[in-house]
Amino acid sequence: MRDFSWTYFTLTGDVDAFLLYKQVDQVRALNETGGPQEAMDSLEEWEEAE
Repeated sequence: MRDFSWTYFTLTGDVDAFLLYKQVDQVRALNETGGPQEAMDSLEEWEEAE
């Protein structure tokens, strides 16, 4: 998903694709360092901000 959203962004310049790329990247980083609960909390905060 991360690679697809980046490729789509570079081809189209679509801001939503870039935001998806950043979100997936953030969740992946949190999942590696803080465990799945922190990744889910981050995802919930992202959804609330929209």
